[in-house]
Amino acid sequence: MGSKGPEWTGFQESRPYGPKYDLRTDFVMVYGISDDLPERIQGWKQAGYTIHLMTGVSWGEYQDYLYGRFDGRNHWDEAQVNRAGDQVSHGKDVPYMVPTVSFAEYLATHIKRAIDSGVEAIHMEEPEFWAASGYSEAFKREWRNYYGEDWIPPHSSPDAQYRASKLKAYVYYRALDRICSQMKEYALVHYGRTVRFYVPTHSLINYTQWRIISPEALLVNMPACDGFIAQIWTGTARTANVYKGVRKERTFETAFLEYGVMQELTRGTGREMWFLHDPIEDNPRYTWKDYAYNYRSTVVASLLHPGVSQYEVCPWPWRVFELGYPKEGGSGKEVIPAGYKTSLLTVMNVLRDIHRYDGDVQEGKATTGVGVLLANSAMYQRGDVDPDEDGRKQEFKYDGTSGTEELSEAQQELLDWSAFYGMALPLVKAGIPLRPVQLDNILTFPGYLADYRVLLLSYELMKPEHPGIHQVLGQWVREGGVLIYYGDGSDPFHNVQEWWNRDAGRAYDRPEEHLFESMGLGRNPGEGEHRVGDGAVLYYRQHPAELSRSEEGAEQVRSSVHQALQFRGEQDAYLESGLLHIRRGPYVIAHALDERDAAEPAAQLEGAFVDLFDPELPVLSRVELQPGDDRLLYDLDHPAAQLQDQPVILVSASRIREEQYLEGKLTFVSESPSEMKVSTRIRVPAEPSAVTAGGQPAACAYDPGSKTVLIRYPGVPEGIEIAVNWAE
Repeated sequence: MGSKGPEWTGFQESRPYGPKYDLRTDFVMVYGISDDLPERIQGWKQAGYTIHLMTGVSWGEYQDYLYGRFDGRNHWDEAQVNRAGDQVSHGKDVPYMVPTVSFAEYLATHIKRAIDSGVEAIHMEEPEFWAASGYSEAFKREWRNYYGEDWIPPHSSPDAQYRASKLKAYVYYRALDRICSQMKEYALVHYGRTVRFYVPTHSLINYTQWRIISPEALLVNMPACDGFIAQIWTGTARTANVYKGVRKERTFETAFLEYGVMQELTRGTGREMWFLHDPIEDNPRYTWKDYAYNYRSTVVASLLHPGVSQYEVCPWPWRVFELGYPKEGGSGKEVIPAGYKTSLLTVMNVLRDIHRYDGDVQEGKATTGVGVLLANSAMYQRGDVDPDEDGRKQEFKYDGTSGTEELSEAQQELLDWSAFYGMALPLVKAGIPLRPVQLDNILTFPGYLADYRVLLLSYELMKPEHPGIHQVLGQWVREGGVLIYYGDGSDPFHNVQEWWNRDAGRAYDRPEEHLFESMGLGRNPGEGEHRVGDGAVLYYRQHPAELSRSEEGAEQVRSSVHQALQFRGEQDAYLESGLLHIRRGPYVIAHALDERDAAEPAAQLEGAFVDLFDPELPVLSRVELQPGDDRLLYDLDHPAAQLQDQPVILVSASRIREEQYLEGKLTFVSESPSEMKVSTRIRVPAEPSAVTAGGQPAACAYDPGSKTVLIRYPGVPEGIEIAVNWAE
C-alpha cells in the first residue's frame, strides 16, 4: 500500500499500530495530541498509511489548559455550564469547552506539533455546544462582546435562547476559522506544504434532535475548511422517533435522512465528504447480533446516496476487534465472531471500490425530486425556555451512550423532535427517496434547488436567517416548483427579535408571512392550493408534529406530495414502493421497508448475486427481502463481472494489489488484518487445479453455475501472495 494517492477510505485510532486492527485503508487518522504522537505516527506510517490527525475541538485531554499549566491562568471558567450550575462533561476533568480565543490559541499549539510531525491533514472533531448550557462566566463574556450588552439567561425567553444558540454556533465557527487559517499559514511558512483541514461532525438532524448547537452549514462558507466527515452511526441513527403514533428505533430511516442532509450540505460546493460507519457504538450494552443488524442498516442507508463515495469505515477499530460485548442472554461477554469480522472487512473493501462506478448509477423506480427543507436555525430552538427559576424539566443531556429510561414523558417528547420526523418519515416509509435540503445553502449556491420538484417546509421547527431565502424560494416556485407549507403559527420562537419583525414599519408576526407576501399571496392566505407563476404553494395550517401522531397524519403528507405532482401535470410521477434500492455499478443496495401493509409480499430480486453481508460470499439466484431487511449484493450479470481475457476478482475481505495473470495462473497479494479469515470470490475460466496462499494450499470451493471460486485464507496485514492455477 502506497503512502500517497486517493483517500477513498480511512479510520481513526488513538492506539499505536496493531496488526489486528490494521484495516488496510488509504489513510489513518491518528487520534489525540499526546506525548507519544510522533511514535504513533511513525508506526502507522511504516505500515504504509497516509497520516491524518484527529483531535477534539470541544473536549479532550486538555487538563494542562484547565489547570493553568499552559499559560499560568486557570481556565475552568471556560467549561460549559448548565442552568443548575453543573458543568457539561464528557468525562472526569474533560468538560465541553466554550471555544474562547484563548482556547483556540491553546489548540493551535497542539496542531503545530502535529504539523511538525508531518501529518497531511487535520480533523477538528465535533464542535459541540449543548443547548442546555450557556451559563458559564466565559459565555457571559462572549455575550457581552458579541451583543454589546449584559448576558441574559437563555431560559428566560425564546429570544434569549435563540440568541444564545446563534452565539454558540458563531464562537465555534470563529475558533475553527482562526485555527485552520492560522495553521495553514504555519505549514506553508515553515514547511512549504499545504495541510488540509476537515471537520468531523454529526448531522444537522442528529445535533438538533440531541439538542446540540454546532456551526454545520456556516462551515461551508469557511475558506479554510476543506470538507467534513459525516459522523453518522448506529448510536445516532437508533435514536427513537415517532411515526403513526408509535415511538421506536428506526435505524435505517433515521440514518437515510442523516446521510441525506450531509450529502446535501456539500452538494455543489466542491468540499469533500466522508460518510462514517461504526460496526459497534459508544453504548457497550448491545450484543454482536444487535450491532450487526444496525450496522448493516447504516451501510445500506449511506450507499443509497450516490453523491458521496468516500468513507470512514470505522472509528476505534481496536474496540471492535479486541474488546468483548454482552452475549445473547446476558451471560458474560464475547469478542467479535469470526464470521462477522470477515463480513466487516468485505464491506470495508467494497466501500473503497465503489467510487469506480460513480458514472454508472441506476436508481430504482421511485418518486424523485422531493425534499424537506432544514436550516441551521433548527438547532437554535432546542434549549429550555422557562422563566421559573425552579422549572428545570427540560434540562437533560442525551448523547446515545445510555437509554432513555430516565427521561420523563415531556423530555422524551422533546427528544422525539416530531416536527421534523412528522414530515419526513411518511415519505421515506413509502419508498420515496426524500432528501433533507440545506436551506442555508440556497442563497450561496446558484441553482441549488434545480433538482427538486416538490419541497416541504415549516417554520414551526426553524427560522429563515435571511429574507433573501424567500426570493430564491419564490423564484423556484414561479418556475414550476411546488412548495408544501405546514404551520399553525404556534411556535413561541416566531417572536424572537429577527429580521422579519425588527422593522416597525413592515414587521411580520411570523416569517412565513413574508414568504407568502413575497409570492404575491398576501401575508395570510387561506389553506389549500395557491398558484404562483408556473408553480404552486400548498398551505396546511397545521403543526408538523401532529403529522407524526396518527396514520391519518402520515397519509396526509403523502397525499400532499401526490397533489403537488399532479399540479405539475406529473400524474404518474408519484410512486410508492416497499423497497428503496439503487445500483452503483455491479453493487445492488436495497432496503425493504417495514411498518407498511401487513399483507404486502416480500420483495424479490431475480438474477445472479453474491451476498456481501455473508462471510461465505454465497452465490444466490434469487434474493427475498422481508420487511426491515438490508442487502448489499454483487451483480454477477454486470459487465464488470464478465470474463474477458483473464479471471476477475469480484470481491474480497482484503485489499488486493499486484494482480497478474500469466499462462493459466492468477497471482495477487492480499492485505488484511491479522487473526481473521479472508474470503475472496473470483470469476474464473474453469475450475482451478490448485490454489495456494503464502505457498500453502488454501481452501477453495468452485461453483460451476456461476463459474466462480471462493478462496479462504488467513489475513496478513503486510500481504500474502495468492496463486490460482488452471494448468495441470
